[in-house]
Amino acid sequence: MADTTFQPALSLDSIRMGRMRSCRIGEREIVVCRTKEGVFALDNVCSHAFARMSEGALKGMRIICPMHGAAFDVRSGQVLSGPAVVPIEAFETRVVNGVVEVAMPNETGAK
Repeated sequence: MADTTFQPALSLDSIRMGRMRSCRIGEREIVVCRTKEGVFALDNVCSHAFARMSEGALKGMRIICPMHGAAFDVRSGQVLSGPAVVPIEAFETRVVNGVVEVAMPNETGAK
């Protein structure tokens, strides 16, 4: 991913398998999901009703909005079921020394 920088989010041990946690990186609120397939990070706001995704449910590779039940793929942010029609932003992750790091976009215009 060009124009991104990995930022520490939280410790891997703080997220149980099959669970998610929210955190703040800069000005953005992110939800980090730990599944059998890996660790994934997305914007923590539903594209449909602006609810906090971390207050919803994580079922396999699906994150489900607590407000109206829209479901998104944790790997890509793509909509799996409505009422949402717009994906939520997904971010690349890596684990370094037990810390989940998230590739955040660099601010445009920063000097």
